[in-house]
Amino acid sequence: MDVSVESALGSASAGGDQPGRIAGRTLEEWNSAYAKVESYFHALRVRNKVLLGRLVIHVLQRAMRRAPSELQRSATELAAEEMDRLVTEWFRQVLREPADGAEQMLTTRGRMALLLADMPGKWQDQFLRPGPWPEEFVQAMRDTYLRAGWRPASLISAPSPASPTSAACLMSKWSLSGSFSACSWLRFSC
Repeated sequence: MDVSVESALGSASAGGDQPGRIAGRTLEEWNSAYAKVESYFHALRVRNKVLLGRLVIHVLQRAMRRAPSELQRSATELAAEEMDRLVTEWFRQVLREPADGAEQMLTTRGRMALLLADMPGKWQDQFLRPGPWPEEFVQAMRDTYLRAGWRPASLISAPSPASPTSAACLMSKWSLSGSFSACSWLRFSC
């Protein structure tokens, strides 16, 4: 039995939508946003289809609440921003990091910690779940988060990369001694 996107996401819609629209946007826009969010979670190695679907819908519902008041922004932009906010806040809570304005560093190191702590293999059900979390999971995330801040000496003295290509070259130096999973994510994020 097929369930329409409209009925599945109806609660997030701002009531009174025209047919073929949710929260003032076309179904095609939301479908594109869905694909982007799903792709991001795939890059983080979320493979359980039920969990993946729930996470994507959660992000889209947050974006749909904002959509009627932010008409100048695409559904994909709103979804990407909500996804980033959600993941950053979750990292902040799990890792017990203060809100100090260093979100980019937190999310970068947090994503590395996910992979190094083997979230895809051991802890997929904990990803983006509200606490409390198993202590073993929190400890693994905190330990790998601290390791994710490590940089080889060759990168410390290197100039800041001016382009994604430069970043990929620097990352390839790191990949000789680093794990393939971590390196593949770094290349994806550049």
